[in-house]
Amino acid sequence: MHESLDALTLVLLALFGLAGGIGITAVGPGGVLPTIGMFLLTGLPPSTVAGTAIATHIATGTLGTAAFARSGQLKAGPTRHTVALLAATALVGTPVGVLLNTLVSGREFGELLACAVTVTAVLVWLRDHRERRAGAAVAPLSGEHIGTAPSVAVGLVVAVAAGMFGLGGPMLSVPLLVVCGLPVLTALAAAQAQSVVIAAIGTAGYALHASVDWWLAAVVGVPELVGVLIGWRIAHAVPERRLKYALVGALLALAPYLALHA
Repeated sequence: MHESLDALTLVLLALFGLAGGIGITAVGPGGVLPTIGMFLLTGLPPSTVAGTAIATHIATGTLGTAAFARSGQLKAGPTRHTVALLAATALVGTPVGVLLNTLVSGREFGELLACAVTVTAVLVWLRDHRERRAGAAVAPLSGEHIGTAPSVAVGLVVAVAAGMFGLGGPMLSVPLLVVCGLPVLTALAAAQAQSVVIAAIGTAGYALHASVDWWLAAVVGVPELVGVLIGWRIAHAVPERRLKYALVGALLALAPYLALHA
């Protein structure tokens, strides 16, 4: 497979990784981009696409967690409680997602991924709409939490989807957590910590079925790590609305192409 990928394809895969890393820490959704890139450009089966993509998120999640811990978003007790619940549900939901991946064809994978991409775009827009209605950003170190039941529900939904598609957890968890009432930076931080657990369990599950292409994981994952640091700086220093709108537009444009390409 590697020999059939030309230089341009490898560059495009690296760019998908870079953009994905920026999206992960800047606005949450972004982890879907490596999955999309590999699905569209490599011809790999769905299990290898998901397994390879989720393997990259071990490093990105760890780096993202460290970055947000350094900037203080993981210090508050209520935030740690939310993180613990999200991580615990990942232990249950991620293996279910990996199992579901083995039951779908390439066409079904593309169609379901298109649906997930569309839902993500809508959630990002809803998050922005909620923030504008609130009228002001919540203090980033407020440490608010959303309660046990919403945290468990969000954690399970995100873990199953992430395990099935090889996504970074922040893709869905950040919009869902903010819609539930968590401050943006707190949601970003909690999602990074959850993604480490999802990625570790998901990678182990796919590796057991020899569905992780470690070489491609490096091609995509190294630029993705660079993007994580860039996105973290953006999240703290740059108004995110334009980036969010660009991401929403890109996801909505890619969704029908994914469905048709499948």
